[in-house]
Amino acid sequence: MKNTFGTSVSVTLFGESHGEYIGAVIDGLAPGIDIDEEYISSRLSLRRPSGNISTARREADEFRIVSGAFCGKTTGAPLCILIPNSDTHSFDYEAIKTVARPSHADFTAYEKYHGFADYRGGGHFSGRLTAALVAAGAIAQSALKKLGIAIGTHIKKCAGVSDRAFSDIDADVSALEYADFAVLDVCAGEKMKAAIEAARADGDSVGGVLECAALGVPAGVGEPWFDGVESALSRALFAIPAVKGVEFGAGFAVSDMRGSAANDEFFADGGKIYTKTNNNGGLLGGITTGMPIIFSCAIKPTPSISKKQDTVDFVKNENTTIKISGRHDPAIVHRARAVVDATAALVICDMLAQRYGTDYIGGAK
Repeated sequence: MKNTFGTSVSVTLFGESHGEYIGAVIDGLAPGIDIDEEYISSRLSLRRPSGNISTARREADEFRIVSGAFCGKTTGAPLCILIPNSDTHSFDYEAIKTVARPSHADFTAYEKYHGFADYRGGGHFSGRLTAALVAAGAIAQSALKKLGIAIGTHIKKCAGVSDRAFSDIDADVSALEYADFAVLDVCAGEKMKAAIEAARADGDSVGGVLECAALGVPAGVGEPWFDGVESALSRALFAIPAVKGVEFGAGFAVSDMRGSAANDEFFADGGKIYTKTNNNGGLLGGITTGMPIIFSCAIKPTPSISKKQDTVDFVKNENTTIKISGRHDPAIVHRARAVVDATAALVICDMLAQRYGTDYIGGAK
């Protein structure tokens, strides 16, 4: 089982949903990066559930940094973050431990790990592990801020309700950083919440689309072909539970455009080079152009629903049905936004370190 991504700056996740701890180890961080525990806590709070649009499971996420930090700064050694699990209801899973929950990894985990995987709450496959990813990403985000790089994600669409597009992108990204429900149009956000609550009342769930912008990444970062920025981001983003699609810039919409509309024309202004449009999402040939990096992620509806569904008992090899009880989200798109921010920050740190060296992330130029 491999759980690591990144080259110069790498992240390893560990733990299970109902185990004693989940956590992350970051290798390759430059020494001297500020460890802002309040900021880490604030990012974790954006991932945590709240109200009727989220699961009733409540975890305090009281993280501990047990190595790689000293006197509020990174040391350059591997940094390890631990987050305890406390609000677990493992008995909810005992009766269905050999039943494949539709669109979950129960059956595939059984096939690969021969029945030894921890089935409680999805075990190592659970979205619970994204809390550790968010904590690790918060450290990366703090470092990127010092370099003038900002990252923000909004709910582009949820349950068929669309948010407005980025307009004044610097102001929009700044406003999103601490938004509890990450939309640019408050009215659209209220409609999304109503749709999520309606799905909950019906014993169902909804999905959505997240759009992320990374501002201030210099031109010339990334590699062609297999180590491009799109390749690195896509690999990491698809590891987030529920992500089923990733597109950059205009994405699939370019297939309906003519080249004259799809092409991003260049212009120079004040000694810098820009493009008039950003249909390529700030990336050409796998390398940053200096324009905002823009990408979107499709988030599937939460698979745990209380409606009756057909499935199998994969030990008995028999058909059966399932109606999932317990505490589940009617949507996770609003919580996943913090995970996308964190993942983007970690990948960008890695790409910058590959280009300029690991000390660059600590502010050395």
